[in-house]
Amino acid sequence: MKKLITILIIATFIACGKTDEPKDIKGKIAEYKEQISVLEDKIAKLEEQGVDIKETTKLKVKTQTIAAVHFAHFVESSASLEAIKSAFISPEINGQVQTIHVQEGYFVQKGQLLISLNSDIIQSNIKELETSLELAKTVFAKQEELWNQQIGSEIQYLEAKNNKESLESKLNGLYIQRSKSRIKAPISGIVDVISVKKGELAMPGAQIIQMVNIGNFYVNADVSEKFIAAVKRGNPVAVSFPTYPDWNIATKVYRIGNIINQANRTFMLQAKIKNIDNKLKPNMLAVVRFQDFEMEEALVVPSIIIKEDFKGKYLYVVETNSEPVARKIYVKTSLSNDEGTVITEGLKFGDKVITEGYNLVKDGMGVDVK
Repeated sequence: MKKLITILIIATFIACGKTDEPKDIKGKIAEYKEQISVLEDKIAKLEEQGVDIKETTKLKVKTQTIAAVHFAHFVESSASLEAIKSAFISPEINGQVQTIHVQEGYFVQKGQLLISLNSDIIQSNIKELETSLELAKTVFAKQEELWNQQIGSEIQYLEAKNNKESLESKLNGLYIQRSKSRIKAPISGIVDVISVKKGELAMPGAQIIQMVNIGNFYVNADVSEKFIAAVKRGNPVAVSFPTYPDWNIATKVYRIGNIINQANRTFMLQAKIKNIDNKLKPNMLAVVRFQDFEMEEALVVPSIIIKEDFKGKYLYVVETNSEPVARKIYVKTSLSNDEGTVITEGLKFGDKVITEGYNLVKDGMGVDVK
């Protein structure tokens, strides 16, 4: 019978010729497919009238009784890792690199000396000012002693005091400059990149060392804005890594971005994780998995048994009157997960859906339930 249908369709296409427009051809294809569906229904009804079900070998099937189950839906989003503590170090003053005290790959503590810049000129100025300050202090002490005895003028006392304080201020500024020639680690971590060599000039704003602490990471994910109502600070999330397929880390949402990215309509979801065994690296790819829907009493069926035709999605259930038969039921579906798909219309609790043999049964066919 199906061969006859196919021949009729081919004949119809030949009769149409080759002058039809693509739009007309698509319309005719849809029309013919609908005719096939109608013919198949008619064939099924005729077969039911012409065959004694009791004398026919019944198809063996397995069923599942629909009961209320807990259903949770999860969303996955790609993410990347960002070190919580990292530093791009540049000097605050100009200077020639005199000594590099570390090497790439070294772990250093916060405050440890990294690079010394040449400070000979600063040191020379310091010695000169220290000598001048000693004299200024002596002069001031003498003037103060005379002033207390009401000997000499007030202007002499004030000039001596001002000269001493001015030299102290200048000397303090040189001490600060000298300290800035000794570049120290702002964080504890690994010296990842050294961008200068001994003898080169280091300038403010130019990176000379990159440091990173890989003990803790931010996990930054771009999540579609349609899930913004489902994500809250403190919600549980699971982080996995393509590099380590068998490794998952359970954590919580640390922060949610307050801006929607106009380019891709996403917002930022950020979590914190610890770097166990130092296996993770900055900018490593990750996957964030979070729950966006939950239902305590859901009607769930295996996703694989749901099929679709021109009328919509359907599946088969077993009806038992005098004999068990398969019935085609059109349904409306909702979300799906690894366990199945939620049915919102078409089924009720207690129905028996066919889970094995669903590809072979037809509406009204007698079945043998295992």
